[in-house]
Amino acid sequence: MLDPKVVSLAQAKNFAALSTLLPDGQPQTHVMWVDADDEHVLINTELHRQKAKNVLRDPRVSVAIINAADPYDFVEVRGTVDEVVHGPVARAHIDALALKYTGKPYAREVQSERVILRIAVTRTVLR
Repeated sequence: MLDPKVVSLAQAKNFAALSTLLPDGQPQTHVMWVDADDEHVLINTELHRQKAKNVLRDPRVSVAIINAADPYDFVEVRGTVDEVVHGPVARAHIDALALKYTGKPYAREVQSERVILRIAVTRTVLR
């Protein structure tokens, strides 16, 4: 079960910084929309993007979720992507995220396939 603060920040309209590892071992960080269920931090992306390629090769990630109302209030989680969810569930999830962040359905054209990266958290740092 995730720490309640992680769930609260991830389910609110806050942004996250997702760090993955490039093939040469260097970190790569993206500012992302974020979500969570009771057990996983959830990131939605497309399979052709570098972050997806990175986690399919090396599932270790770090995610910092920043409180939009107070950027000094944040959490960091570290863990591994333990499941990649494909299909209509991933597509519906990006629409739900778009509604949360923009108030409208997801408007960008999907170039490959939407997927949800389900992150199993092994370490939580609360600030």
